[in-house]
Amino acid sequence: MENEKRFSEIVNFRRSTRHYDNSKALDPEKVKSCIELATLAPNSSNMQLWEFYHVTDTGILQKLARAYHSQMAATTAQEMVVFVTRQDLFRKRARKMMELEIQNVLKNSQPQKHEKRIKRWRQYYGIVMPLLYARFFGVLGFIRKTVGILVGIFRPSMYQLSESDMRVVVHKTCGLAAQTFMLAMAETGYDTCPMEGFDSRMVKKILKLPFGAGINMVISCGIRKEGGIWGDRMRIPFDEVYRRI
Repeated sequence: MENEKRFSEIVNFRRSTRHYDNSKALDPEKVKSCIELATLAPNSSNMQLWEFYHVTDTGILQKLARAYHSQMAATTAQEMVVFVTRQDLFRKRARKMMELEIQNVLKNSQPQKHEKRIKRWRQYYGIVMPLLYARFFGVLGFIRKTVGILVGIFRPSMYQLSESDMRVVVHKTCGLAAQTFMLAMAETGYDTCPMEGFDSRMVKKILKLPFGAGINMVISCGIRKEGGIWGDRMRIPFDEVYRRI
């Protein structure tokens, strides 16, 4: 359709907005729809170890802005979305995925292949995923990493198996959701700013997050004010970062 943006236009429209125009209101339902699109982002083993906190309450926004040292992208934001990692939910999410894949097998595979394929998914989500994501003061990660090194002597192996490595995996996939959200917002005509430099303990306290939750990213939302984008966009010359092999 004529009014739809091409993907290149969406990517070019998205800029980190530092100052929002509070005379122009956001529709919270449209922001919610963008968060729904973010849930479609790719993620490791489809574990979806994330949660999304859509903040529209003025009092909470003010508290979050303080946690961000009152930077303008926070103080002028009409809404914020907090992307939270939930590695602590790995058992619950693994069970859900195992149930889903078993149903997929029963629905889409030939009956004679059911037993073998169901067994494979039970092993993957019932044993492998819990072993990968479990944490115990670094001990389990050390054991996993040692096994990976030993296996690597004989064949290709996965070495990033420590507890900190798995934390990185969870944050990477949550980051994919955050980027999908920002592009969805750009397609809607809304602006965003992924903010760093914050008091994570304060943010967790404000949102009443459990101990096992982590803050991946807080994204402020609004409509850019004139001058709210700081200067022209700059990127390192493409030939310095592009390698064709």
